[in-house]
Amino acid sequence: MTTTPRDPGNDLPGKPPVVDLVTWQAARDELLVREKAHTHEGDAIAAARRRLPMVEFDGSVEVVGPDGPVPFLDLFQGRDELVVYKHMWYDDTPHQGQCEGCTTTAWHVKDAVYLNARGVSYAVLTTGRWDEVASFVGFMGYTQPWYSVRDVDGPVGGEMGHLTAFLREGDRVFLTYSTTGRGNEPVNGSLSLLDMTPYGRGEAWEDHPGGRRTAGGTHEGHPAAGPAVDHEACWYWRSDADGVATWGPTSRPVPQWTRPGATPVETLGRHGHHH
Repeated sequence: MTTTPRDPGNDLPGKPPVVDLVTWQAARDELLVREKAHTHEGDAIAAARRRLPMVEFDGSVEVVGPDGPVPFLDLFQGRDELVVYKHMWYDDTPHQGQCEGCTTTAWHVKDAVYLNARGVSYAVLTTGRWDEVASFVGFMGYTQPWYSVRDVDGPVGGEMGHLTAFLREGDRVFLTYSTTGRGNEPVNGSLSLLDMTPYGRGEAWEDHPGGRRTAGGTHEGHPAAGPAVDHEACWYWRSDADGVATWGPTSRPVPQWTRPGATPVETLGRHGHHH
């Protein structure tokens, strides 16, 4: 097969240039070199992560779950390693008012079978009162274990919104790693898949060619700009019943629309604006 010159007349406004397969493959191979370097650097960072020092703490500290107070050690379920997600919580708040960003993380770990196969247990911790937490977990249909760490400090409690790893050696427990913000992204495979698409995630910080349509949705307080606008993350945080991204009073965290009985609401259930 020979490479044919690109015909600019075949190009589509705001889209990548249209080329033949050989030209595409050459560009793809060039990018693959950078992708492999990125993967290898990630491997090196993971190796350094495994060599971080540890912090020992009292594993008998109690957390509250469906069976009442239990020692943190129980969360290991007899395994040597444990990963937890610390889910933010708003007291006295309807389900639709709970943390949207935390929902993206918790929703993507609905089955820990592959973690368990490698000797790693998984749980979600939150500062909510257990009665409220239990109702929320039931509504969302989560099957992984949740626990309240209300009034618990140290490595078990503390600031929410983090993925944290622990190691057990007999009855001794150690904090080994914690991350937050974009450090939580590896859990959310949807974002990685969107990074492979031509429109990307539709977030404001993304670098897009001029005039390129993005995957984001409209954002409350911003004018609509065609079928999508490139503003803050919103489309995957909250939407209305029609799937239109909004922080408005008829919105819910996106996965909640899959739950039986979920309907538009009249309030976000908390302070009425995003964080």
